Amino acid sequence: MTSTLMIAGTDTDSGKTVLTCALAAYWQMYCRDRSLGIIKLLQTGTGDRELFKSLFSLNQSLEELNPLHFTAPLAPPIAAEREGRRVELERAWNALLSLQKQRDFVLVESLGGLGSPITHELTVADLARDWRLSTVLIVPIRLGAIAQAISNVALARLTGVKLKGIVLNCVKPCSQQEITDWTPIDLIESLTHIPVLGILPHLDDPTDLVKLAQISAKLDLERLMPLVNSLSTSIFK
Repeated sequence: MTSTLMIAGTDTDSGKTVLTCALAAYWQMYCRDRSLGIIKLLQTGTGDRELFKSLFSLNQSLEELNPLHFTAPLAPPIAAEREGRRVELERAWNALLSLQKQRDFVLVESLGGLGSPITHELTVADLARDWRLSTVLIVPIRLGAIAQAISNVALARLTGVKLKGIVLNCVKPCSQQEITDWTPIDLIESLTHIPVLGILPHLDDPTDLVKLAQISAKLDLERLMPLVNSLSTSIFK
């Protein structure tokens, strides 16, 4: 049975792409007997789908990687209106269903934060709920991260999103003291009642597949990717 995981963030540039690439790099390096698919349901501007295409051997076209694309790097309903189009969620849904039938594990990268609009009526959180996508929330490590984590978890709980956990991400080089001060794990877990599954360090080269696989191995992969053999998670620990 296909397992699917949505990577959602607290906002734009929180680290969704880095986490998606880290999990994909680990999967392709250590789970070669099982197939992987990646899908960016909706993209505005350029970046993610092109990166996935260049980094990974997925045998997916750009349209399969990203079924809905708009040129302007704006909120989807605004970007769609600029092109005289609408956000055709049925196209994204069919693309996801097709990929799930072909692959053992599917990574779904969302856009913006959980509260970001998909259409004039729906947010990312609504989509995750309606499509029953197990979700991991990535929180950037910086001043204000605690409040961001709490508010996004509250939104997920309000809308009925199934959150597997939180991953913290060093969007810029961080000292251990800054990580402790800005994102105290015990406090975040106490206030959100959601487990923190690990920390992504800042990467000078976010396209280094070996390094991406290494940092992924330090996360709680049994929660994030249940199909992974638990023995393989000890490779880098």
